[in-house]
Amino acid sequence: MKLILRYVLPITAGILAGMPPLSRAQDNAAAETAATTTAAPAPSGASDLPLEDLRVFTEVFAKVKSDYVEDVKDKTLLENSIKGMINGLDPHSAYLDPEEYKTLQEGTTGEFGGLGIEVGIEDGFVKVIAPIDDTPAQKAGVEAGDIIVKIDDTPTKGMSLNDAVEKMRGRPGSPIKLTIMRQGKDQPLEFNIVRDTIKVDSVKERTLDAGFGYVRISHFQQHTGEDLVRSIGKLQKDTGNKLKGLVLDLRNNPGGVLNAAVEVCDAFMGNGKIVYTEGRVKDSQLEFSAKAGDLLNGAPIVVLVNGGSASASEIVAGALQDSQRAVIMGSQTFGKGSVQTILPMNNGAALKITTARYYTPSGRSIQAQGITPDITLRNVTIASVGEDMSGGVRESDLSRHLSNDRQPDGRKSHGPTTDGGKPDESSPQDSDYELHEALNMLKGMVLLRERSAR
Repeated sequence: MKLILRYVLPITAGILAGMPPLSRAQDNAAAETAATTTAAPAPSGASDLPLEDLRVFTEVFAKVKSDYVEDVKDKTLLENSIKGMINGLDPHSAYLDPEEYKTLQEGTTGEFGGLGIEVGIEDGFVKVIAPIDDTPAQKAGVEAGDIIVKIDDTPTKGMSLNDAVEKMRGRPGSPIKLTIMRQGKDQPLEFNIVRDTIKVDSVKERTLDAGFGYVRISHFQQHTGEDLVRSIGKLQKDTGNKLKGLVLDLRNNPGGVLNAAVEVCDAFMGNGKIVYTEGRVKDSQLEFSAKAGDLLNGAPIVVLVNGGSASASEIVAGALQDSQRAVIMGSQTFGKGSVQTILPMNNGAALKITTARYYTPSGRSIQAQGITPDITLRNVTIASVGEDMSGGVRESDLSRHLSNDRQPDGRKSHGPTTDGGKPDESSPQDSDYELHEALNMLKGMVLLRERSAR
């Protein structure tokens, strides 16, 4: 069974426009390879059908069929009913038709067609959760928190996420115009973007300074764990096996496949619990622990996060923080602490439904709360990322978000809550304030470690 940890549906354009690109299937926190699982036994009492309510449903169905101004197919009415039922649960549950299901499956492989943005619907508007690194949308200047008010000349107010995705889909090389409202701007911004086939490398690495490495994970795909191992190996080689410390950048990472997040934690943790999940059915009660071995042999780690870091990103940050394996730096994370499971249907569609909450090793739930950094950096402009997410959209801002059932101390909550290698010639830390501070922190940690070892 594969679980998904993301916070929105991906949008696909071109081949697809999915979570990674334009589309509607990535969830974000748990993100994705479509999870194939069999339905667990229904809880006791689930067999008691609400007959009176079902009579009301059939009465409404019959009246729409007979009295609506236009003839509507039975299939359309039933599918809309299913979507309404699921969409009313929480922001991350959804009914995926066969095409959307295919988009979700392909989105987790890291190749799809589209613009390269994570989007969701909030208060009737299409909102950008985060642009994906090195994609047409990110290069054009689209930023997290932007509200898309028009796609070409069509207003998006009241448009469903499916319709928005369809509008943004298109063959690679075809142009599209997005009209965007941005916080702090009085006038709308227009972006003319050319769709492309998106191939996203979820892991990138480079040397920041002699002996200090940098790894950026943009989202968690099926192969992110093994890609991370290769990146660390390259950094070790570049530094002559003298890698003193690492900055792990999870900013604006919307999440992805749960197993990928576990593999990333396992690469740095020699032992201990990584994450566990709790839900109503047995299959949703899982626990993951680290195996022996640490790719960095205990070398210090600084993890960068912000308000665009969600779900699987928060699993990694929470596990490394609770195990005291890394220092977390940046701003409060998004706060998506729920797990989505993909249940294939007999008609080729799939049900993406929230089945569990996940908890950090110490028992914390980050749902609608997020991870609080050890060192908070506020009110700064990040030139390389383009947006300070400290005031951006978070899980707690989404309507119908799940409550946090655990207080920070783990108690139940009873009320709802709304030489080494040479550095690269161009140093990203020179134009990226948070990265600059993370590198300084890392150097300080290494210095203290070296002095204590004397």
